[in-house]
Amino acid sequence: MRSETLLLIGRDTRGARETFRVHADRLADRTGIDVEIARYAEEPGRELRDRFRNIDADVTYAVPMCAAHGYDTVDAIPAALSAIPGDVRYCDPVGTSPATTDVIAARADAARSRAGASTAAGRGSTDAHSDAAADPDVSLVLVAFGSSSKPHGRRMAEYHANRLRSRSAYAEVVPCYLLQNPAVECVRYAVTGDHIVAVPLFVSRSAATEDRIPAELELDRGGIAYGDPFGDHSRFTDAIYAEVERQRALTAQDSEDASTDQPTDQPTDQPTDQPTDEPNRSSMLRSSTTKPPIVTDGEGTRDSRTPPDSEDPSRFGPVDRR
Repeated sequence: MRSETLLLIGRDTRGARETFRVHADRLADRTGIDVEIARYAEEPGRELRDRFRNIDADVTYAVPMCAAHGYDTVDAIPAALSAIPGDVRYCDPVGTSPATTDVIAARADAARSRAGASTAAGRGSTDAHSDAAADPDVSLVLVAFGSSSKPHGRRMAEYHANRLRSRSAYAEVVPCYLLQNPAVECVRYAVTGDHIVAVPLFVSRSAATEDRIPAELELDRGGIAYGDPFGDHSRFTDAIYAEVERQRALTAQDSEDASTDQPTDQPTDQPTDQPTDEPNRSSMLRSSTTKPPIVTDGEGTRDSRTPPDSEDPSRFGPVDRR
C-alpha cells in the first residue's frame, strides 16, 4: 500500500497557527492519513525546502491554505514542493468551493448579529442546503486581495457574489479588492443598502484582515458590520477534504493505469544471468508516478516549472502578503 501524507502549507499570519491546526486535526480524523502543517514567513523555498526533503511518503497531497491562486501558489510554493522526493499532488486553493460560500454567509450573519442587526431565519447555519435570507436593505460587501496582474482573486470573489445574489435577499452583493478596482476604500460610497456587512475573503486572521481592510473601510466611523475570515469554520474543512479526496481518487486511477501498463513477463530471449542496471520494481513504480506540482486556475492546467510568458513572475505585481 502506498503511504500518504497531507500537507497544509501557507503564510504564517497572525491566526494561521491556530486555524491550520484545527483543520489538520479534523482532516486527520476524516482521511486516516498523516497531516503536516508548513508555514512560512516570506520565501517557502528557502524556509521549507530542507524540511520537505525529509517527507517520507509515496504520495503527498499539498493544499495551499489561501483563498485563491497568487504569486506564492503559482510559483513559490510549487518550487518548494519540488524538494519532496515522492509523488506530489498539488491541490487547488479551495476558495471557490461551494462550501466556502456557506462560510461567507455564516460569517456575514454572525457579523450582523454582533452588530445588533436583525437577521433572518437560519442565522449561523452551516448546512449547505439551508440558505438564509438576508434583510433587503442590507448590502453585502466581499473583500478579496485581488490583483490586476493575476485575476484569480477576482474570479473567486465574483463566483461567491453570484451565488449569494441568487441564494439570499441582500439588497446587493458587491465584491471589492485591495489591489484593483472596485477598490475597498471606495465601496462604502458605492453601495445602495441602508446597512452594510463586509466579509474578508481570507483564510486566517492577518495584517490585511485586522489592520488594512478595517482602515480602508473606515470601520471606526460606524455603519459597517465586519465579519471574520474563513478561519476554522467546519465547512471550510469540508472544502479542503473534498479537494483532497478528488486528488486521492485521481492518484488511485493513475496508479491503476500505471500498473496495467507494466509488462508482466520478461522477454524469453533475454539471458537470466546477464547483469542489469535496471532499478528494482518498487523504485520503478515510485518514480513512474512522480509528478511536478500542477497549477490549475479554472482555465486548464500547466506545469508549474514552465510558466508561459504571460505569467512571468516579473509581471505579477505586488506579492500577496496574506
